[in-house]
Amino acid sequence: MLSMIKKLLSCLGEYKKYAIYTPLVMLGEAGLEILIPFLMAKMVTNGIQAQDTAYTVRIGIIMIIASILSLICGALGGRFSAKAGIGFGKNLRAKLFDRVQDFSFSNIDHYSTASLITRLTTDVNHVQNTFMMCIRMMVRSPSMLIGALIMAITINAKMALVFAVVIPFLATMLFLIAINAYPRFHSMLERYDRMNGALQENLIAIRVVKAFVRERHEIEKFEASADEVRKTQVAAEKIVLLNSPLMQISMYGCILAILWFGGRMAIQGTFDIGELSSFISYIGQILMSLMMITMIFISLIISLASIRRICEVLDETLDINDHDADPALECADGSIVFENVSFSYNKDSDNLNLEHINLTIHSGETIGIIGGTGSAKSTLVQLIPRLYDVTEGRVLVGGHDVRDYKLDTLRNQVAMVLQKNVLFSGSIRNNLRWGNPDATDEEIVAACEAAQAHEFITSFPDGYDTDLGQGGTNVSGGQKQRLCIARALLKKPKIMILDDSTSAVDTATDSKIRDALRKRHGSITTLIIAQRISSVAEADRILVMDEGKCNGFDTHENLLKTNSIYREVYESQQKGVE
Repeated sequence: MLSMIKKLLSCLGEYKKYAIYTPLVMLGEAGLEILIPFLMAKMVTNGIQAQDTAYTVRIGIIMIIASILSLICGALGGRFSAKAGIGFGKNLRAKLFDRVQDFSFSNIDHYSTASLITRLTTDVNHVQNTFMMCIRMMVRSPSMLIGALIMAITINAKMALVFAVVIPFLATMLFLIAINAYPRFHSMLERYDRMNGALQENLIAIRVVKAFVRERHEIEKFEASADEVRKTQVAAEKIVLLNSPLMQISMYGCILAILWFGGRMAIQGTFDIGELSSFISYIGQILMSLMMITMIFISLIISLASIRRICEVLDETLDINDHDADPALECADGSIVFENVSFSYNKDSDNLNLEHINLTIHSGETIGIIGGTGSAKSTLVQLIPRLYDVTEGRVLVGGHDVRDYKLDTLRNQVAMVLQKNVLFSGSIRNNLRWGNPDATDEEIVAACEAAQAHEFITSFPDGYDTDLGQGGTNVSGGQKQRLCIARALLKKPKIMILDDSTSAVDTATDSKIRDALRKRHGSITTLIIAQRISSVAEADRILVMDEGKCNGFDTHENLLKTNSIYREVYESQQKGVE
């Protein structure tokens, strides 16, 4: 627990000074509040009862000054804690986000998107709020408790014995609350993940939901998830809420005991009225301090589940790193070699997704990749930019093992258009410059012409400055694919991977894209994954994948003669054309 808290506190950064200032001014506030009842007792005993007006006025002025200074300290504490807490939350979110950016595909597979969003938002908010409370109260409450307790004992040690009963009772109750509340809050956060997952899925697929008139089903599904969150939160909060009545019982019990015994002593003349009033004030301060300590304790219990979830992400072991890579190594060309490569997503050598792949692809070649669904075509090409690491064997790019390159160096030379085309909110021009932030307008137009995107872009009223909306919702699937191809071309890579990236494009446009790639970008090694043989028939060679194995690797003509799988696919597609 302490190691996790220490890890999180490292996120304070430039806001550390405010985290130091806060407890200092809160300590000043506590000292002044302890002083005020003492001054009040002096004013009652030596001023009012003795009918000394000058003394009463003098002590009254000191009490007013002390109250103003206490107010100033409290206000400064609130300001400093807000700056420290909000800054801490900002840095913690940034650290989490940076960590997620370093994740490999296999690291990302460990978490759902909804879970990561919950950790970056809800969990960080819990921790941030608890941190703000702690830096304000962690010093103030214990110091006030100790100071008020000392003053109460100084006034009347026998009367102060009431705390020998109250404090152990509260400590025992708090311990029982803690061990029962923590697992409930952890369960609540898991339900939050599920609810956010349902919400995210619905928003992403809202067009499909409306097309199939499934709004009522989705509403019921979300309401069920929200109700699960409600039930687990109620179950957790019910335990925590016991803290309040316990504190109230303790507080009123103490006050009743003090008034009973103290009143009798005052009547008998053994307890001064001024001392009794200040003693009651100290009782209030002691019990209020205890209440704040219990609130801090409860907040820590609630936040403990969030702290663990945040640290899970921060402590995630990165499957892929480039610590041992040569920073001076550059990619010489676009040649690719697979040497006895095997791969498993779960790192199980008995359950391989790719088995003993041996391939040699020369720089500048165009390679087509064909295979049925689940034949591991996408898995194969994802090993080239090292999105995953091989389980056995090695992959060479430009004559060197991909693990010898710095990740930035390797991935800057490999452009990949994934199966799921992703565009970002902003203009078409800004999206295209993801491929090359320094691309000129002429380079952007040339890449779009090669990807057969220039014509439809210029048909928009704002042309290249057209806003795409979140995810590119105002362009078609085929237009998205062409924009993603243009974005990849702007990268000017040595290797380009098109993972079924023309599936939503008509045959004629597909042919034009392939012609443009061959004529304008012939020096790039191009890998084209496709379902249509017409998309890869003119490739230099074609790789046939079957159940994670290389079933054939040759030209279109030779595969028709020698490879039964390829011939069967070709004939079935030709019949479809006829």
